[in-house]
Amino acid sequence: MSDAKGFVPDPPVRSKDFKIGCIGAGMIMAECHLAAYSQAGFPVAAIASRTQEKAKAVAERWGIPTVHATPSELIADANVQILDIAYPPDQQPALIREALKQPHIKAILAQKPLALTLDEAKALRDEAAAAGKILSVNQNMRYDQSMRVLKQILDKGELGTVVIATIEMRAIPHWQTFLEDYDRLTLSNMSVHHLDVLRFLFGDPDAITTVTRTDPRTKFDHKDGITVSTLTFPSGVLAVSMEDVWSGPREEGFDSDIYIKWRVEGTDGVAQGTIGWPDGSPSTLSYASKTTTGGKWVTPTWETMWFPQAFVGVMEQLQYAVKTGEPPALSVADNVKTVALVEAGYRSIAEGRTVKLSEISIN
Repeated sequence: MSDAKGFVPDPPVRSKDFKIGCIGAGMIMAECHLAAYSQAGFPVAAIASRTQEKAKAVAERWGIPTVHATPSELIADANVQILDIAYPPDQQPALIREALKQPHIKAILAQKPLALTLDEAKALRDEAAAAGKILSVNQNMRYDQSMRVLKQILDKGELGTVVIATIEMRAIPHWQTFLEDYDRLTLSNMSVHHLDVLRFLFGDPDAITTVTRTDPRTKFDHKDGITVSTLTFPSGVLAVSMEDVWSGPREEGFDSDIYIKWRVEGTDGVAQGTIGWPDGSPSTLSYASKTTTGGKWVTPTWETMWFPQAFVGVMEQLQYAVKTGEPPALSVADNVKTVALVEAGYRSIAEGRTVKLSEISIN
């Protein structure tokens, strides 16, 4: 990276000592997890999926030595030390519980959302603690390069006291077919990235107000299509997260303008940038500070991207936790607070009011 001022957009790889078993062979595993692990040199020992032939094809692509016929067979493989799950959230808890019983499995990386209900998420947290296993949740936007550099700017106080923050998404997700069977869509599966990263940046909010309307492009029944959430924080920060999954009539002959933009304004400065996911480019960040840049805009740059390189950091923090015995950066206990925030957002939608997080029990 250039013009970096000592920022660290990608964390160093401190551990790659443990053999990974992967469950799932869809896009997120094949294009993100395994691409990142190959770049970082993480050892992947085995893979399984709902379809053995698909798992075999992905194994051949990434040089994975063992293909198991079923996820349960992989979980029972004594060669697997870290279980990496990329599976539908209604089926994920059962796999986690199987893994918690296996003495050879030291840690589990679960997908978000961890579970479809807050009660299930809390139960998994408590069961992992009782089993003495590390359970971590793949909140990979915390490892997006612009979010990490922004966090470093905030921690140095370069923007002063933060006043307002916004995340504006105008992009069209690929809704997996299994989502058609759920009664929760955007807030649980897309907004969760933004709500979690706002917690990463500013701590736990006091309250959330979420409003929604259906998305004209999404053909199956759903309640939360386009969503807008307003959060207030004890520090006084006001934040808005908007997920416009419509983003206009994207069709042949119509010029589309898709993006994810963010902005943070403080008493001493402003930072803004983009998330590169919609077009496959690196995320960006520019900032100006009264105290450190003389009020002039500075633009650190890097070559890595959210997809796939952020997934290096996600697995690295878990490898490091296993190696050192320290809690993972993405702990299940912390993730339950993000699940609770999503739950509060759905309560806000259902009841048409602001919901205080103190109303949502995480104990």
